Amino acid sequence: MRYELLKILLVDDNHHMRVLLGEILRAIGCRHIREANDGAEGLQVLRNHPVDIVITDLSMQPLDGIDFVRLLRNSPDSPNPMIPVIMITGHATQRRVSEARDAGVNEFLAKPLTARGVVERISQVVDHARGFVRTEGYFGPDRRRRVDPSYGGPMRRSTDAKTGDAEE
Repeated sequence: MRYELLKILLVDDNHHMRVLLGEILRAIGCRHIREANDGAEGLQVLRNHPVDIVITDLSMQPLDGIDFVRLLRNSPDSPNPMIPVIMITGHATQRRVSEARDAGVNEFLAKPLTARGVVERISQVVDHARGFVRTEGYFGPDRRRRVDPSYGGPMRRSTDAKTGDAEE
């Protein structure tokens, strides 16, 4: 991957975390890094500058990471509703992870951060990007990550090929 070409936005209200992430990104070759103190500032940066990937913290004030992603995905004036979002959290409870996933987060990265974890998540959103889904209550990356070959129930997508062993 050509990290030097990526344009990354770091959104975190903790200056020290932005510095740490910036150093990790520069160490792997990223040269185009922008920063924002919270989700509102992050949206403004996205309106004014081209960005390829957003890395945001979950817990921020006044606009937290989940609200930021909801606005990014669903607001009519969103600068880029399909931009990949990697969410960082030190509080990876199942409830908060599900809430963020349902807001449209592409990937999660738990603290403490490692360079390897950052590289893996960037690689995931670049090399294995998931398609986006729009339903009545959700817009974001397809939340299903795997195909279960033993699944024999009804098809869940209108575009799924009809097979003999699936129920109609």
